[in-house]
Order: sequence, then structure tokens, then C-alpha cells
Amino acid sequence: MKAVVVTEPNRFSIEDVADPEPGAFEVKCQVRAVTICGTDSHLLRGDYPEFWPPGFPFIPGHEWAGEIVEVGPGAELLGWKTGDRVAGTSHDACGYCQKCVEGRYNLCENYGVPGLHHQYGHNYQGAFAEFVVHGAKAVFPLPDELSFDEGALLDPASIALHTANRGGNRPGDTVVVFGPGPIGLLAADCARSRGAGKVIVVGRGSRLAKAAQMGSDVVDYTSEDPVVAIRQATAGLGTDVVLECAGVPQTYQWSLEVLRKGGRVASVGIPVEDVKLSLQELVLYEFELVGARASAGEMVNVTPLVVKGHIRVGELITHHFPLVDFAEAIDTFNERRDGALKIILQP
Repeated sequence: MKAVVVTEPNRFSIEDVADPEPGAFEVKCQVRAVTICGTDSHLLRGDYPEFWPPGFPFIPGHEWAGEIVEVGPGAELLGWKTGDRVAGTSHDACGYCQKCVEGRYNLCENYGVPGLHHQYGHNYQGAFAEFVVHGAKAVFPLPDELSFDEGALLDPASIALHTANRGGNRPGDTVVVFGPGPIGLLAADCARSRGAGKVIVVGRGSRLAKAAQMGSDVVDYTSEDPVVAIRQATAGLGTDVVLECAGVPQTYQWSLEVLRKGGRVASVGIPVEDVKLSLQELVLYEFELVGARASAGEMVNVTPLVVKGHIRVGELITHHFPLVDFAEAIDTFNERRDGALKIILQP
């Protein structure tokens, strides 16, 4: 099959590689659509050395949808059969450790242990390919109402919902989203699905314009101080919840500065440099700062919200490329050409 193979940081090519074969409780799928994630870009640059990926050569890609073409032993007992339409997610956790038993499999205590845990496209071969093999725990039914393109965005939508759930906004709350990238735009929809009374997105450029088009109030940090703007928009009290989706030092600092007393920040952005924070107010005002890693069961919850249009994944699809044009696709993504948000690759 054809696949994107990374041989070292910033070096990749389209190569012919052996078709993967499903093992016990695994399914082999034909990839119909796969999207580029910001993590893929970082991985290609070598920003997570010896972690994502643990070694080379490596096939990235983890946001995809397709059809089952072969069922491994035991997977049929779970109801899977050839021809089923599915959407994939990255975490295939052990299922046995305490965190998995508690349902927090995104924090699997056997992360990366061979034979016990895979994170596809991160520490295990991924989906920038014509075919992919996933464990049955890491694929979910794709409803007929959704296209393969939309199905490929169910994984980032589930991450956005997990982030909003970690933020925990209540009906009527004000929610601020830092970073109007794909996860931030989806997180804004997820906050609204949880009943947010007002969603304010902070960013710049065409992505901020997209946030406004999708119904959020917006603050352009290049033209006004976001802390002042958000305080003014909340009668000086601050916001109830922040969803930090940018992962840069400045947005972490702003996140704490715009909180209402007793407020909560949920951060899904992964910084690649150290962040300096002043924490006195975290104690004095009982702020909460929590991480949000991937998703933990939200694929099942997010799918009907996407079907009903509450979470609008289709709004984010801006470009299509064949897999063989991956080099042009990743450049378009990195340079945000023509307002690029989510780029669909079609193997």
C-alpha cells in the first residue's frame, strides 16, 4: 500500500509498504479520509524527540474514517463485520490498569508498553496510508448521516468535547476560548452544547473571523488587550471557564488573568516551551487549572451532536488533497494558505 513514511525529522516520502494484517480483536480498514492535525505537524518537525514517534521509519496520522475490509479473530464477537463504516481514534489502551478501569483510558498507566498500549499515529503506526489496522477499542460506528470527511473529524470533535467537559461549564456560564484553530472552534461549539450563555474566542486573522461566523463573540488580541476586553464584557467579574486551545505561554498567562473567582481553566494546548505563571491568585481565588488529554469515551457522545448539527465539523473542512500530494497538503496546513483549517487527505 501507499503510505506517508517519515524517516527523520523534516524528511518524509510516499512509499510502498507492506499491507498491515489484523491480529486478535483488531480490524483492518480502508482509509477513505484522514485529516492533518497540529500534532502531526509537530511530530514531522521532531518537536517530541523519541516520544512521538519513538523511532523511525514512522507513519503518522490519527484522525480518519473508512470501511472495515478484514476482521481479526475475536472482533466479530463485538459485532464488527466487513463493510462497516467506522471512525478511528488514537488511543488503544490496555483496558486493565486502574485508570482504564475507571474509564480514563487516555491516561493508561501502561502507555507505550509493547503489547499493552498503542497510540496510533503517535507511538504506533498511523493512518496516513491506504489501509490501517486498529484495535476494536479504537474504532467507532460512523452513522450513515455523516460522510467520511465528517467522520474523520469525529476524533478532534471528541477531544474538543473532552476539553469542554474538563472545563465543566454550566448552563448560562461565560466561556472564553483561547486559540481559534480547529480544536478551539469545535470547543466553542461544545461549550454551547453544554449550555454556555456566552462564548468569547480570542485570536486573530481569518480563524478569528471564522469563530465570529460560527456565532462566538470575538477578541482580536492584536488590536486590544484581551484581559481588559474580557473583563469589560463580564462586568468586571471575569469568565467562569477558560478553554485553552493554543498551547503558548502568553495564552496560559491570560487564561488565569481573565478568570472569575472560583473559575476553571481546562488546557488542551501542548506547549513546546516552558511557561512562567504567577500562582498567588490561584490560591487566593481558588482557581482551577486542569489538563485535557485526547478524549475518554467522548467519541460515543460527540457523534449524535455532530449528526444533529450542534457541533459543526463540516464548517472546518477547507481543502482536499490526494495522499500522494501530502507534501503540498502539509505546507498548506503549516502556512495556513487560503484560510486552511482542516485538510482532508484521500488515499
